[in-house]
This record gives sequence, structure tokens and C-alpha cells, in this order.
Amino acid sequence: MKSNSLIVRHRELSGFEGLNPRSLNPKLAELLDRGAYILLVSRKALRVGTPWRKSTMGTLRGEQIIAQSFKREGVDTIFFMMGGPTGGTAGACLDLGMKGIYVRHEQAAAMMAHAYARVTGKPGICIAPMGPGVANLVTGLGNAWADATPVIAIGGAAPMRGTTLDTFQEMDQIPMMRPIVKAAYRVDLGYRIPEYISIAFREALDGKRGPVYLDLPGDVLAGKVEEEKIHWVEGNSRVESRPAGDPALIREAIQFLVKARRPIVLTGSGVLWSRAENELQNFIEATGIPFFTTPQGRGVVAEDHPRSFPGARSTAFREADVVLLIGARANSMLSFLRPPRFSPDAKLINVNLDGKEIGHNRAADIGIIGDARLVLGQLTAEAAGKFDATEETDWVAQLGVKHRSNMERSAPLLHSDAVPIHPLRLCNEVKEVISRDTILVVDGHEILNFARQSIPIYQARRSLNAGPHGCMGVGIPFGIGAKVARPDLPVLVLSGDGAFGWNGMEMDTAIRHQLPIVVVVSNNGGFTSRKTGGSVGRDLGFQRYDKMVEALGGYGEFVEQPSAIRPAIERAIKSGKTALVNVCTDPDAQATTDMGFAGY
Repeated sequence: MKSNSLIVRHRELSGFEGLNPRSLNPKLAELLDRGAYILLVSRKALRVGTPWRKSTMGTLRGEQIIAQSFKREGVDTIFFMMGGPTGGTAGACLDLGMKGIYVRHEQAAAMMAHAYARVTGKPGICIAPMGPGVANLVTGLGNAWADATPVIAIGGAAPMRGTTLDTFQEMDQIPMMRPIVKAAYRVDLGYRIPEYISIAFREALDGKRGPVYLDLPGDVLAGKVEEEKIHWVEGNSRVESRPAGDPALIREAIQFLVKARRPIVLTGSGVLWSRAENELQNFIEATGIPFFTTPQGRGVVAEDHPRSFPGARSTAFREADVVLLIGARANSMLSFLRPPRFSPDAKLINVNLDGKEIGHNRAADIGIIGDARLVLGQLTAEAAGKFDATEETDWVAQLGVKHRSNMERSAPLLHSDAVPIHPLRLCNEVKEVISRDTILVVDGHEILNFARQSIPIYQARRSLNAGPHGCMGVGIPFGIGAKVARPDLPVLVLSGDGAFGWNGMEMDTAIRHQLPIVVVVSNNGGFTSRKTGGSVGRDLGFQRYDKMVEALGGYGEFVEQPSAIRPAIERAIKSGKTALVNVCTDPDAQATTDMGFAGY
């Protein structure tokens, strides 16, 4: 800049004829990009004339830019709570034809987005107003983070012009979010909103998936931006390529499995995100190796497959000499892959897209970084001619015997006519009434474990539960998110009465949006069995949740006799409404699990 010139920010004068101020100084160009105007003063006379840059296009508010960016990313549904300053953002999305589900609590919006993502494979979108509204997202986003699920969260924030003034609902929201999301960004320039949206999608979907939070101040959302200044992201900004495994390690892994006497395959959500269910089944049928999944990974292969032995899970884990782990983390759900749950002498082949997970909590004898679908294809090709998949080995026979023994041991309770109703009888009735393609959501403590032991899952993306965080209260929001994602499929939520209480008012959300989910409550009058958690803070009473749903406009039934369970569920399904069947179950029935809960 010449010494006889001075730059002054000015919001009234727009420029000078024949002069492009951008050519004078890069810093000035940046100021102009931020929406500043200039007044250039010189000792020489200058003729003030028409603006140096006249827009030939219109303007968009920040909230409209978000909606346009979502549309370009293929978003078709948002879950949101009304309120400032994000109400206009939701409205702009609806104006562009997106489906909007508005909730009774922001955590439910995040949970619905979570379920939507797990069912569709696409990031779920949730939007919350500033301050307390954003704080209410924390539980849902933390659960999505623990479950490695892609959710894009838009949170309103106090306007930047009021920073440090104690503006209404002003909070420093980014530090609150950072520990529970993959990335968190504050968007301070309206014209860069499309870039932030693109970054959020790439972060959420890259490698191990997870939630991303974007903080949007009110003045950025309401501020107008000239369309020609907006940094639209053109074309496909995301890479969809899949890394294959190292061929040498693939060969070594198959050699391990060929020599093994008691091998198992253990898979997690990575197989679902990779949509590798067909490749997994091909591998199982090419090798005849027994397979198991994490609670989150169920359904990748039907659980009535000849090599599925869920009743022998503990035996298989404890006695396996080679474990092929694919797309799963060595977390508490798998007891960290450590003894006594797993043999200290077992060889571990660990396949994961995220290299940080290989060797985590237990060293891998073979670590393969790669996409589950491609690696399974490589393993199947390498296995050709090396296994007799039809042979019933001693190991397969042993697991079969153990599985049948455990199933027979639980049979009396599955068919018990006792009153109060045993939860396993309830689970068996649910199993008999639902179709193989039903999306089953299970939420609670005792009922979660009883259902896991007794209700098989037959297809991929048909099972949702509280996840590795053990986050109770997800049932109704997950059911809604799943139904919105797949309106063509039946959705049944099996929930404990304690778990139902967290987000039970979202039944109103389902009713308002005419989403015919069926909720079956295992009502044992408390948060846990009386034998599990003691009496302090446990008792809730046998409340009439069915009456609550009826009052909201849904369908409700109350069940006390085992023989009445199935007819009640069938009537609820037939009603075509949002429905709740309230089943009184035994408060002393206690489920067992081999999972470790933080050592207590």
C-alpha cells in the first residue's frame, strides 16, 4: 500500500469507479471477503462513481446456505428442536423439501439421528437451539461417539457481536463438545458455511465414523451473504475408495486359520458400515468357521445359520485358539479381549480400518489395516481349496452341543406361565410375533440382556440397542429414527420401564408425525431387578404407561397374563398407530452377562 493512502472500514460507501481494491493488498482482499467496505483517501483527487463490484446475484442468509449445503450432500431428513437462533435453519431445510422431525428434547434429536445413520449408513442430522439446547445434545452425541456413528450436529450460539457481554444463553460450547465428537468447529463467516458442512461430512465418514459438531452464532445464521461470494463446494468432495489388506498378511492369516483347531470369527459394526454382510457370509461358508458378533454388529449373517452358536458364546471365546477379529474394537463389550474371557494363548488376527484399534488392549499376532468388505473378499479368495466347509469338526460339534444345552436350559422360562410374567416369556412372545425383517430396538438393563440371549437377528441393520456406552433412554428415539429411515419396515421397541422414562414423551413425537412404531414395555416396577441393584432408588411402581400413550392419541394395552402378550402385540401392530403394550414382568427376574462394567 502506498504511503499516501489510508484504508478505513465503512458500511455506507461501496467503492470507486475503475479501481479494484483487491489488487492493492492481500489483507485488504481478506477484509473485503469478510464483507467490509472501504473508503480510500488520497492527496490526489479521486472521482467517486459507481461501485467497484456490483452484484448481479441475490443474497442468502446463513441458515439458507446451510440448507443448500445439506441438499448438495444428499440430506433428506433432519431431527430438530425449535428455538433460537436455529429455527430458521430448520425452516430453510423444510423449504427445500427435507423431512423434519421436531422433538420434545434435544437429546432425542441426536439419538434419532444416530439410529437413522445406523439404518441408512448416511450421517444423521440434528439441530438444536443455543445454550441449554446445545447442552442437551451432549448425551446423544456422546453415545454416537462411543458407538462410532456419523452424526452432524448443528448448534445455535449467541451472536458474535455479544461475545463476553453475557448475552442471553451465551456459552462457550465448543470445549463442551470436543471430548465427545470427532471434530467441533465454530463457523464465523457465512460465506464459508458450505466448506464447514463439507468438512463435517468428511470428518464424520472418514475411517472410524463419528459425530461432528458445528457451532453457528446467531448473527452468522441471520446474516446475508451475496451468492457470488459463497464458497460452494462443487462436485464430490469425499473419497469413497476402500483400502485392501496387505496380500502377504492375508496369506499369513489364512495359514493361521488352516492350522487352528478351535478358530472363531468375531465381527463388529465395521462390517455393517462397510456393507460387507455378503462377503462375511461367503467367507463363513467357504471355511466353515463358527462366527460371533458384538452386540452392535448383530444380523450381518442370520443367527440361525449352521455356523452360528450364540448359546456357546462364552465357551467359544474362552477356548478359541485363533480369533479372527474384523471391524470390532477391543473394548468392554469384548472384555478387552483379555483373560479370563479369552485365552491368553489364543492367536489374534485383527482386521480394522483404523490402525489405532489394532493392538489396542491386546497385541495382535497379525494386524491388517483395511476395509472389511475388501479384506473379507481377499480372505475368501485365499481360502479357496484349503478348508472343508461341510466338515463337522470336533470344535463345531462341541459348540453345537453347548449351544443346544443352553437353549434347552432356558426353554422352561421361555414358555413359563408364571405370574408375574418372566421377561424371557415376554421375549419369546416378541420373537414369535415379529418378522425376520423387523427392526428390533432394545433398551434397558434386565430386558436388554434377556432379549440378547433369546431373540435372534436375521438381517443386517435390523438391530439397535444402547451400545457400548450402555446409554439407557435410546429406545423411543431410536425407534423413531429407524422408522423414518425405513418407513417400509416394521419397527418394534422392547424397553424396560426405567429406560422408557428418559424419553417416553417422544411417543408424542411419533404420534404427531404419524410413525406407527410399536413399543413393548417390560414393566418390572423399577430400574433393575430387585436382585441386581438393590433397593435404593430402584422402585418406580407399576405405572400405566399405556394410558399415557392413549391420552396422547396412540394405542395402548396393559398385560398381566402370559397368554395375553402375543394377542396384545398383534392388535397393536394391526392398529396402524403409534402403540405401547405395557407388560407387567417379574421384579425379581435377574439377567446375567459376561460383560465387564468398568470393574464394579
